Amino acid sequence: MTRYIIGLIILIFSTVSNAQREIIDRVVGIVGGEIIQLSEVEEQYALASAQSGGLPPEARCQVMEQLLIQRLLVNQAKLDSLEVTDSEVELQLDARIDRILGLMNGDLKQFEDYYGQSVAQVKEEFREDLRNQILSDRMRSKITTDVGITPSEVKDFFAKVPTDSLPYFSAEVEIGEIVYIPKVNEVQKKIALDLLTELRQRVAENGDDFAELAKKYSDDPGSGRLGGDLGWTTRGKFVPEFEAAAYSLEVGEMSDLVESEFGFHLIELLGRRGSSIHTRHILIKPEITDEDLNLAKAKLDSVRQLIASDSITFSRAVKLFSDKNQQSYNNDGRLQNPATGNTFFEIADLDPDIYFTVDTMDVNTVSAPFEFETPFGEKAYRIVQLQSRTDPHRASLSQDYSKIRQAAVDSKKSDYISEWMEDKVFSTFIFISDMYSVCPNLEVWRLAEDGQ
Repeated sequence: MTRYIIGLIILIFSTVSNAQREIIDRVVGIVGGEIIQLSEVEEQYALASAQSGGLPPEARCQVMEQLLIQRLLVNQAKLDSLEVTDSEVELQLDARIDRILGLMNGDLKQFEDYYGQSVAQVKEEFREDLRNQILSDRMRSKITTDVGITPSEVKDFFAKVPTDSLPYFSAEVEIGEIVYIPKVNEVQKKIALDLLTELRQRVAENGDDFAELAKKYSDDPGSGRLGGDLGWTTRGKFVPEFEAAAYSLEVGEMSDLVESEFGFHLIELLGRRGSSIHTRHILIKPEITDEDLNLAKAKLDSVRQLIASDSITFSRAVKLFSDKNQQSYNNDGRLQNPATGNTFFEIADLDPDIYFTVDTMDVNTVSAPFEFETPFGEKAYRIVQLQSRTDPHRASLSQDYSKIRQAAVDSKKSDYISEWMEDKVFSTFIFISDMYSVCPNLEVWRLAEDGQ
C-alpha cells in the first residue's frame, strides 16, 4: 500500500448527470459496511483528469485505492462511534454553495443551468458524501492525535533530504496590521432603521415575500442571493445579539429589529431541530460616509505617529486600537497565511493593496493608513508594519525551521496512518471487483480479501 497517502480527491459538486449515473452504477468495492460504486470511481477519475490535463486509464487504480482508504476510515469511525451532526454537514454544504455562487457572481440561474439542479437538490445529492468526508477526516485526526515530533527528529528528517532536492523559497515577509472600522453616524443609523422597519411592515402587514425582499435589499451578499436563507446552524455560529434573538423565536415568527456589529437584522425562524435552528434574515448596513472614513483615517494616522515616536509598541497598539473581529487581533496583529497556517507570505501572494504598500518599506517601519474592504464587506482603514523580510534562498534548518518541522510532522503522520491501515485492512471485510485485478497498488487489499 502506498506509504505516502495523498488526500482523497473530493468533487465540490459533481456535474455527472443522474441518467449517466444510473447507466454505469454498480458496486465495485466494499470495506466493512461501506460500498464503492463504479460511478464514484469514474467521477473522481474524470475530475482528476480534467484538473491535470489528462490521465492514463490506469490512474483509475489510484482513484480506487483512495476510495478504499476513505471507506476504511469511515467504517472504523462508525465502529468507534465518531459522530457528525446534521448541522455540521449543513454548514459545510452551505459554505461550498456560497463559494460556488461567489464564483458565479451570485447568479442562481447560472448555478442551476450548470448543475441541472436547484441548490436544494444539489445539497441533498451530496449530503451523504460530505458526511463521509468529514467522518474520514475525523478518523485520521483521531489516529494521529498523539503523533508528536522532537527537534532531533526534525533535524534527522531534514538531513535525509538530498541537498540538490531542497526546496527553493522565494522572498517572504511577515506583516502586522492595525484595523480601524469607521464609526457609523446617527443619521445613517436612522436611515437604515427606517428602511428595515418598512420591510418588516411589508412582510407582516402586506404579506410581501420575505425571500424576495432579502434578494432585493439585504446587504449580506452570501445569504441575500438565497433569499436570506442561513441554513441550519447551532449555537456559537452567530454574534450574540443575533443568536439570542433567533433562539427566542417560535417557528414562523419574525423578530423585531436586531442590532449587531454588522448592522440591523430582521430574522425569521424557519425550523428547529433540537439545538439546531434554520433561519433567514435581511441585513441592512448603515452607510459609511466620506466623513466617517476621514475620521477613521485620521485616527490611525495618530496611532502610526505614536508608534513611530516609540510612545507605544506596535503590539500594544493592536490591543488598544485594532478591530477585535480581525483574525490578526489575537496574534499581536500578525497576518496569518491561509495557505500555510504560518505568518510568512511570498511577496506575490500578498493582497495587491498590501503588496504595493510594503514593497518599498524597511523592516519595522509602519505605513500610512490606507482604505480596504474587510472579509465582511465593510469599508475600513488599516496601517501595516513590515515585521520581517527574507531573501530568496534554499531551505535551511535555521531559517525555515517551522516549515521543515511541519513537513516532518506530516510525513510522520502519513507513515503512522499507512501502518494503521495495513494492519486494519486484514481485520475488515474487503471486496474488490475483478475489473481492478490489474492494479498493482491494490495488492495489500487483495491479499486481505483472499485471506477472509
